Amino acid sequence: MIECRNVAKIYRSGEEETYAVKNITFTIRDGEFVAIMGPSGSGKSTLMNLLGCLDTPSAGQYLLNGADISALDDNELSGIRMRQIGFVFQSFNLLPRASVLRNVTLPLIYAGIKRQEREQRAAEALTAAALPEKFWSYRPHQLSGGMMQRVAIARALVNNPALILADEPTGNLDTKTGAAVLATFQKLHTEQQRTIILITHEPYVGEHAERIIRLRDGEIIDDRPNNQRRIL
Repeated sequence: MIECRNVAKIYRSGEEETYAVKNITFTIRDGEFVAIMGPSGSGKSTLMNLLGCLDTPSAGQYLLNGADISALDDNELSGIRMRQIGFVFQSFNLLPRASVLRNVTLPLIYAGIKRQEREQRAAEALTAAALPEKFWSYRPHQLSGGMMQRVAIARALVNNPALILADEPTGNLDTKTGAAVLATFQKLHTEQQRTIILITHEPYVGEHAERIIRLRDGEIIDDRPNNQRRIL
């Protein structure tokens, strides 16, 4: 699904060049659950933006399902994000005045999907994210943090994306609630064979993935299967 070939992101100020990531080379197969880990400043956020087609490399190639993302313009990148990538963020990013169901249908509204199909697909996504139906009419402020993150996961699923990209998805949650959210990701991976990339600086969170890629100073320092994976 994903192939990075000597990917670099360079920021220039006058004659000075700063490498946010450099010499990034790896592949991720369809259906893998991968954690990308590293401390603050390691390049995690930059790499996430590249993998999520929010930015393009300064050098090297990034291939997503065979398409060379490095060569696409802004409109083409937007189309890739809409059709192929589901995002889950630490801050949930839900519309406060919209119901749970409407929050989940929003990507489908932008895609021009008719109302009946929107609501059916949203219901399927919410069920997959393990949010009970009685909460679907609630507003975000009526939900717990864990429930709001499940809504965000459902919204990421609703377009049936090839890739789910989760950026510190447990960062605003307590340990117990975060474990429940991680269990949801594991279920999506094992039962639906979803491809999931989890960006985190927390070792406990990364240990739930089947493979861990570690960054330091913008480079990969370790990439191996997680033989001590936590199963919830």
